[in-house]
Amino acid sequence: MRQPLEDRVVSIARARFTVDYPAGIMLVAAMNPCPCGYYNHPEKDCVCGPGVVQKYLNRISGPLMDRIDLHVEVTPVSFNDLAYDLPAEGSMEIRNRVIQTRLRQLDRFKEHNGVHSNAQMERRDLERFCNIDETGKNLLKMAMDRLGLSARAYDRILKVARTIADMDRSENIQSAHLSEAIQLRSLDRESWAG
Repeated sequence: MRQPLEDRVVSIARARFTVDYPAGIMLVAAMNPCPCGYYNHPEKDCVCGPGVVQKYLNRISGPLMDRIDLHVEVTPVSFNDLAYDLPAEGSMEIRNRVIQTRLRQLDRFKEHNGVHSNAQMERRDLERFCNIDETGKNLLKMAMDRLGLSARAYDRILKVARTIADMDRSENIQSAHLSEAIQLRSLDRESWAG
């Protein structure tokens, strides 16, 4: 599963021939934070013993986790948040922002055959479209050192930061965009599982 996620191609090799099938997918996965389900819960205590949460998390291989762009921890919604009509951005507004962002990306890659979005960028594209200033480089270096991120995670962070900048209608990736992209890699944090 890792290679098709990376290359967007499934190759089937037989004795006399090899066939490549396009495999551009969007993987969406969910998991409990631990076996009991209450690790990092705001109101309930986790009953898992020492090391159990990390062992549970290790069931998903690091190379697979590296290929997932966003790791988002979702905490339970409180009664007050459910019961009261809080002002929020509507679905139509969000849809319009996403459409505008996708149009920006299509325009960016109009001369790149087979590339339609930031997620499809290759290394040379990152160097061209994901320039960051010295402050951003220092921020990313600090995150790499503290979180022990791989080169693949580094690339994912840049792609997500480019998308966040696009949604912000920013020509350049700012430190705030990088910070948000780093925050969206929660399972890379050593402190996440104790």
